[in-house]
Formats: sequence, C-alpha cells, structure tokens
Amino acid sequence: MKIHLPLIFASALAIGMLGGCSKAESPAEVNADVAEASQDAAEHTAEAAQPATENALDAAESPAEENRELTVAAAEGEHKVATEKCEAMSGDVQKACKDRADAALETAKANAATSKANTTGP
Repeated sequence: MKIHLPLIFASALAIGMLGGCSKAESPAEVNADVAEASQDAAEHTAEAAQPATENALDAAESPAEENRELTVAAAEGEHKVATEKCEAMSGDVQKACKDRADAALETAKANAATSKANTTGP
C-alpha cells in the first residue's frame, strides 16, 4: 500500500491541533481553514480514486480494496473539514465537536474494514 504524504500531513496537523489551546478562531480564519481543508480533501480523494499504475502490486489491487481506500480517503477529508469547523468554537464545546469528528472518522474506517473483510471472506 502506498504512503500518501497528504495523509501524513493531515495526521500531523490533527495531532498538532489536539495539543493546541481550545480558543475559538475568528470566523474569517475558520472559513479560510475550512476552504483549505476542503481543497486538500478533494485532492486526497481524487488521488485515491486514480487507478493504481505505479507498480504491479498496486495494479493487482481488487476493486473492493480500491473502494475501501477511496472510502477512507473521503472520510479523512470530511474529518479534516469537520475539525476545522470546530475551530469556530471554544472550550468544552470545541472539544466535544472534535471528539464527534474523531468518532465519525473511526466509524468510517471500521465500516470500510468490515466491508473489506466481507468481500474477501475467510
């Protein structure tokens, strides 16, 4: 499986955000961050949707695996946008918002893994 730099960047950004304060950003900052996150998410999802052609192992991936990767990429993009929207909030409300976004991401990943297990079988 390929390692995607945007995924690594998004993970580092999310970890950095967790360590930051829970002070609300201005609406202009939030809007700019959400727009940037949306663009990054669209690019990441588009990359995941491209057929694998870099090497024989990637080209041999099943359509189910490619669909799982696309589903996870889309969920990660939605998570990034959701956490940026949480920046408009502060304190416990912001933390709860980010916790909901994290839970939604974990649920999407679990559903994708379950879907993969169901298509590959025992």
